[in-house]
Amino acid sequence: MSLYLNSIKPFALYRKAANSPYFVDKSALLRDLFPLIAADSNYVCITRPRRFGKTVMANMIASYFSKGADSHTVFDHLEIAKDRQYQDHLNHYNVINIDFSVIDDSCHDYDLYISNIKRILTEDLQESFPECQDAFEKSRNLVEYMERIYTQTGESFIFVLDEWDAVFHMPFMSTQDTSSYLRFLKFLLKDKVYVSLVYMTGILPIAKYSSGSELNMFTEYTMVNQNKFSEYFGFTDSEVDMLYQRYLDNQSTTAVSREGLCLWYDGYHTASGVQVYNPRSIVLALSNNQLSSYWTSSGPYDEIFYYVKNNIADVRDDLALLVADEPVSSKIEEYASVSMELKTKSQIFSAMVVYGFLTYDDGKLYIPNKELMDQFVKMLQEEESLGYVYKLAKASDKMLSATLHGDTATMVDILSYAHNTEVPLLSYNHEVELTAIVNLVYLSARDRYFVERENKAGTGFVDFIFYPYKKGDDCIILELKINHSPEEALQQIKEKNYALRFKGNLGEDAPYTGRILAVGIGYSKKSKKHSCIVEQLE
Repeated sequence: MSLYLNSIKPFALYRKAANSPYFVDKSALLRDLFPLIAADSNYVCITRPRRFGKTVMANMIASYFSKGADSHTVFDHLEIAKDRQYQDHLNHYNVINIDFSVIDDSCHDYDLYISNIKRILTEDLQESFPECQDAFEKSRNLVEYMERIYTQTGESFIFVLDEWDAVFHMPFMSTQDTSSYLRFLKFLLKDKVYVSLVYMTGILPIAKYSSGSELNMFTEYTMVNQNKFSEYFGFTDSEVDMLYQRYLDNQSTTAVSREGLCLWYDGYHTASGVQVYNPRSIVLALSNNQLSSYWTSSGPYDEIFYYVKNNIADVRDDLALLVADEPVSSKIEEYASVSMELKTKSQIFSAMVVYGFLTYDDGKLYIPNKELMDQFVKMLQEEESLGYVYKLAKASDKMLSATLHGDTATMVDILSYAHNTEVPLLSYNHEVELTAIVNLVYLSARDRYFVERENKAGTGFVDFIFYPYKKGDDCIILELKINHSPEEALQQIKEKNYALRFKGNLGEDAPYTGRILAVGIGYSKKSKKHSCIVEQLE
């Protein structure tokens, strides 16, 4: 039984995915591949963060084109079946499907890794083309063997190569090994008569050293720079609406809200400006009936601190702004896949976008959602090397407790401490800077509250509203004033009826039953002092 050539494995995996309760039909992608088969532009590389459905799509493509299994039973019910070319391509091709992230646990060097791939593919070819035994005996290498097969039989191949860049993360890889791997892909694929189409996926962009790069035959489609294929990776709002309705129909007791899915997993941007959700997290949240962080680490390259540790001084201030929900202007670089020693701020943030820790839209960086914000907060609270940002994050537990107990003296002390550290944000020329610091000193509140900023409430816009996740916990309304007293901030909260946000609609039970605390924070540029007031509203 073949492992790579016309294997039944991709179809078995895709059929399982298609039968799952939270499956989304993305088969229309196949329509975009039809014109590329045997064309000059038949080399496609899709780069997306992990957990964005690349492997599911690779399995779909291999299942549809491959002669290895009759896949009518699945695809006849999908969107692609409506296309006039549907039958022309279904199960008509020899498909070589390789997942480069799969490695034998006994493999300890690159030579063994790549030798196993070559051996398995050669064995598959011998099994599938027994009439070409003489071609095998005459051939000096795998590429020559495939060329002889094409010459003798006229049979060509579609290559579906998943996680092409996984090898770069393997501990045994040296610089020389990296060069050897790129040459292997070049000699296997570039300008080969037996290639009908190459569909390759990965996280990192292809290394482009020059116009004569090893893999310059590929057209790369990234989430940041290319519109094409954008809709096939990640879930759109309408798709999440559809899945959520399935969840409501199938789940007897629901613990996940539609708003919660948006808060936790939305926030990524495609090059066309469409916001998309992390698909893996959406599926797990609905399947488990629980909003939670499903962002799991599978190696050192998934840890946020890995990226910032080489240049903490340069990125620290921007991290403070990002965690404070302030966008950061930046340019995104297409850095080389073999260059993982990221040192400049641009390189670091580019890598974090590529890996999905940040999202990028219209020249600005954001932390996309609560799931990722929790990862950043965890880093800020654990890494002392982050200096003042770490200290402010650690003080946030004390700040929330002081607020809930009306301990304004402690609140002033913490704000003064923040002001007296060497924090570049604290010129306090604009209220946005005070807002950023307030976000930092209330960082730990996000474990208990959904914190919303500049939100329409009552008859005006309130600076911060803290919505408790537990119905009986205290609610907090916070208003900031520069060169005005906290009493004036408190008066605005009352006059604008901001507390109505906690009251619910007429005739409905109140969604929140805890105390409603109004918090006013003032800062005087003249005296360089803060002042606070906390009052329970009726």
